[in-house]
Amino acid sequence: MFSQERGPFSHYERRLSRDGDHWEERTEYRLSIPWFGWLFAIPVRRWIARRSPERRLWWAPPDALDERQILVLGLLAAASMTSAFVNTIFTQTVAFAADDFGVGNTGIGVAGSIVRGGILITIPLAVAADRIGRRRVIVAVAWAAPLVTALGALAPTFNWLVATQAVGRPLGLALDFLIAVVAVEEMPRGSRAYAVAVLAMASGLGAGIAVGTLPLTDLGDGAWRLVYVVTLVWLVVAVDVARRLPETRRFAREHTVAPPLDRRRFAALGVIAVGVNLFVAPASFFQNRYLDEIRELSGSSIALFTLTTSTPAALGLVVGGQLADRRGRRGLIALTLPVATAGIWLSFSVGGSAMWVSAFAGGFLGGIAYPALAVYRAELFPTGNRGRAAGLLTVLALIGGIGGLLAAGTLLDSGWDYSGVMGVLTAGQLVVVIVVWRHLPETARRDLDELNPVDRQPRGRNPVDDLSPPPATR
Repeated sequence: MFSQERGPFSHYERRLSRDGDHWEERTEYRLSIPWFGWLFAIPVRRWIARRSPERRLWWAPPDALDERQILVLGLLAAASMTSAFVNTIFTQTVAFAADDFGVGNTGIGVAGSIVRGGILITIPLAVAADRIGRRRVIVAVAWAAPLVTALGALAPTFNWLVATQAVGRPLGLALDFLIAVVAVEEMPRGSRAYAVAVLAMASGLGAGIAVGTLPLTDLGDGAWRLVYVVTLVWLVVAVDVARRLPETRRFAREHTVAPPLDRRRFAALGVIAVGVNLFVAPASFFQNRYLDEIRELSGSSIALFTLTTSTPAALGLVVGGQLADRRGRRGLIALTLPVATAGIWLSFSVGGSAMWVSAFAGGFLGGIAYPALAVYRAELFPTGNRGRAAGLLTVLALIGGIGGLLAAGTLLDSGWDYSGVMGVLTAGQLVVVIVVWRHLPETARRDLDELNPVDRQPRGRNPVDDLSPPPATR
């Protein structure tokens, strides 16, 4: 009889018995993957039936994850869907709400900037996560984000809609960067980028659900409000996260409290955050407006375009996570990011099938680059200020996005076409590649203590011993 030593099962038992000249093998197991176990049920069953443990599955993490790590990753993935839905809903509905309230492109650009400006709310949350623990803050935000965002359904004016989302969306962003912090602290050193990729795919699913609600906008002039009502379904995730998410082992152990930020690393990552979002924010924010005004697509057609070009491109995240952990971060970013940017720009320059293909290519290659870029934010800072650094970098990313939105909105209202506007904003992506190549270390397969020596010699005691419920709680 063989039992599990390490793996994604709450129960695993394999028995061999002999019947005359024949051997019989029987395997009993219970897959323990929260929320997404159904997705892996058939692939795992086939792998066990074939009994080929030496054959690595292409979708499996580079390292073997234990039951706790699987539990945490599954819960974080569910929370990532909440975060993505909350962060996507205003972008997807603002064009319809603006038409309902009689607001133009400049007003849309200003509204997007105000909503992004609410990111200042996340700074106290980031500091709190370093002081009282990741779990407490994540649970609080998992409840608050959907509740506040859903208030958009009741907005009597465009300004009130903007005000509700200026609070709700930053709460979703705080949830997002704290999820990344927990993932980096809990995963093995050879699978951190893989975990970020899994979370990004879950985010893509959450964003896809938001996009999938767009056909509701075709029901009438004010039907965009129904999309905000759907936000309340994510309270189910908040309940599960509050019940089962443990505090990270790395935070629970002794560590240096609030060490100073490494200025060189923070500056490099800050430039990257601004440069990426200078292009990505307006490209995503004005995409629906472009498809509506220039390509004359309906709400349902826009939803089909987004789902068709973005959801399959999430496969790039799987490839990118594996490559970033196995081959390294820097070279992968340098190779894929420029081509991804060109594809997205081209989707604003051409119509017909070329628009769909270029949008897919840009999203796919961007998905490959994303895990390598995103994992740096948490890897390059110690436990005592990892949350604070992630929060401040998110603020800088939003500043880059605000700059891009204001520039894009102003240029479009001045008579520029979408292709020209997006072409100018691609300059930020080129700066990103240069900074990554020249100023960031390679972090693949390196332990966090090696990357952050201050964690090896802690000075001071974190105020929380272990806030986690037992992982066995179901």
